[in-house]
Amino acid sequence: MKTAPELYVTNFNRNFTGVSATIAGVIQAQSYDLRLVGEALPGTPAPITKSEALLMSATRPADRDFSIWHVRRNTEMRAGIWARDVLRRPVKLVFTSAAQRRHSAFPRWLISRMDAVIATTPEAAGFVPHVKAVVPHGVDTKRFCPSIDRSADWMKLGFGGARGVACVGRIRVEKGTDRFVETMLRVLPEHPDVTALVIGRAGARDHSFLENLKQKVAAAGLSERLLFVGEIEGQRMPGIMRALSLLVPLPRYEGYGMTPLEGMASAVPFVASDTGYFSAFSAQGRGGLVIDADEAHAHVSALLAEPARLDALGQSARKLACESYSIQTEADGIAKVYEELWAGDA
Repeated sequence: MKTAPELYVTNFNRNFTGVSATIAGVIQAQSYDLRLVGEALPGTPAPITKSEALLMSATRPADRDFSIWHVRRNTEMRAGIWARDVLRRPVKLVFTSAAQRRHSAFPRWLISRMDAVIATTPEAAGFVPHVKAVVPHGVDTKRFCPSIDRSADWMKLGFGGARGVACVGRIRVEKGTDRFVETMLRVLPEHPDVTALVIGRAGARDHSFLENLKQKVAAAGLSERLLFVGEIEGQRMPGIMRALSLLVPLPRYEGYGMTPLEGMASAVPFVASDTGYFSAFSAQGRGGLVIDADEAHAHVSALLAEPARLDALGQSARKLACESYSIQTEADGIAKVYEELWAGDA
């Protein structure tokens, strides 16, 4: 019988999210015999289906007593529990938790059934049981890298203007898309060479929210300079990110938040609200600025007015991302949890 892999990494969300990006990066940085289960991710092996994974899991991997299923979402935890507890597969379950707030009842029960939990921050660790390690998400500093000629790269994108700023993420109140728009309505008239991008899509429940924002932009006469470009495929994001001059994430809540790290690795600093792990990324202003969202306009405008300061901050951000938040550092931290499970020490 064919030997089963050591590791199954699940990705049941067909949309490319921040979680998807971290899964893809970690897979590329690991050396285990693994299978991606569910939806495809850029730069990773072709996935197998959940049914194939359940069937394959009936066999133990060579030199291991069990395989590990690494799950990150409710649906994925449910599938893993089914494999282990109902089908009696020789598997153990590892869950990564980024939420910095109390989970609702059903997710709490699912998490309680995990064999090991990895928290992305010390704060997140306080909301879940069975935490074996705190391992911050990392960024692939090879994929996300600085531009050799940012101005030329920006011009190639065809969005207009000489420089670009952006927010990236789902368009909804929680993500602070309205905060970004309100900030840009004040910043753009002061910096006529700048174009602003809202990168992301709105779910069905948020279409009216999006339409209201577009109407505000149109009323201000800035529809050609503040663009709603929709969701951008994951493989295109490194090229977009390195062409920007500044990233401006202003969410009301964020469990962790990958886009500032992707910007930092691209030598693009950020001005961000105080949520997620943004303060840690900032490192007292070395990677970006964490500010009160009501003051975003002043900080963004000041940075755009000082290109030399903006460039120096970008170089500092790149150095910080490489030294403290590389994807290899995350992969090594996760691998330690796997090895402890296999050794029976977890």
